Amino acid sequence: MVILVLNCGSSSIKYQVIDMEDAASKLLAKGLVERIGLPEGDLTHKPVGKNPFELHRPIPDHTTGIELVMEALTDPEHGVIASLSEVKAVGHRVAHGGEYFPQSCLVNDDTKEKIRSLCQIAPLHNPASLEGIHAIDQVLPGVPQVTVFDTSFHQTIPAVNYMYALPYEYYEKYRVRKYGFHGTSHKYVARAAAELAGLDYDRSKIITCHIGNGASVTAVLNGRSYDTSMGFSPLDGLVMGTRCGQVDASAITFIGEKEGLSYAELDTMMNKKSGVLGLTDLSSDMRDIDRAYDEGNPRAILARDMYYGRIKKFIGQYAAEIGGAALIVFTGGVGENSCEMRETVCTGLEFMGVRFDKGANAGTRGEDKILSAADSKVKVAVVATNEELMIATDTYDLVK
Repeated sequence: MVILVLNCGSSSIKYQVIDMEDAASKLLAKGLVERIGLPEGDLTHKPVGKNPFELHRPIPDHTTGIELVMEALTDPEHGVIASLSEVKAVGHRVAHGGEYFPQSCLVNDDTKEKIRSLCQIAPLHNPASLEGIHAIDQVLPGVPQVTVFDTSFHQTIPAVNYMYALPYEYYEKYRVRKYGFHGTSHKYVARAAAELAGLDYDRSKIITCHIGNGASVTAVLNGRSYDTSMGFSPLDGLVMGTRCGQVDASAITFIGEKEGLSYAELDTMMNKKSGVLGLTDLSSDMRDIDRAYDEGNPRAILARDMYYGRIKKFIGQYAAEIGGAALIVFTGGVGENSCEMRETVCTGLEFMGVRFDKGANAGTRGEDKILSAADSKVKVAVVATNEELMIATDTYDLVK
């Protein structure tokens, strides 16, 4: 069964075409659309057994990006299928399932409506996922679609960690609580890194760091999510590309009063105009921030130091929560590719038992590798996340 997996992020679309049969899987192609909404977008298409293909042009929105993916998949030279009719199912990563979706499910009108109702608390991702679903409705009418939710893995978080110290009535009326995100990625890399490090996944203390345009840290205790940095929405926690992360709520109400901003305008400010973009007025892409950092731009230096520093703070917090850590894992676009970020975050964690191997870290990009010294009490690893394989597996199981 040929399955197309679409993973629509706030400024990117990762995709894979996977031929699934029972427990086996065969990757046919994978690719990445990135820098969506920026002046110059990129499509990198990597068919198995053929030369890769790249396209550089403005990609204003996710719908345009998906159209370009479809063209690449069926192109006579670098495509992997003769026509889109070969695709028998499509799996989508969806950020927020609220309390509606404790598990993956087939897409129907009710599914779409519930995902849409959660857009107000996942304004960067759920709308992008809906665009992907609607685009497939048009391009592949009648083909089954499955949604896999980022929130599912975090349903094991205890109430002491998912509740807020707000009047309890707001939980009862509106289910205001921590949900957590990037769950598919955290689950995959925790298990993969445990195997890489020779640990028993079900009897371990692991801290996973999914670092990209959106970013989160999760404490995984004995194979289950115990706490995570994102909250009611993907806004909370780390400094991100366009999100502010953890902030005193009174600062937001103060700004709103002074500027005469509505709740919707404040929400847009925190989700789309903050983070490293808001700090620098340059870009939401850390590669651009890195270049400005190297040029000595003071606001880029501030933004990157805050971005890195917040990751370290959460690692320390979660080590305290779960009584130490046996393994720290980095993944995501920045986590897998930024040697500087990994070294900076791990420097100063020696008190925890981390002995970071700078030589092993240098030049490591997009591969699974142990980055700590052999005698390090706490192991450090980088693992390339594969949310798409987990999504394809759920899609295959539900459609079959």
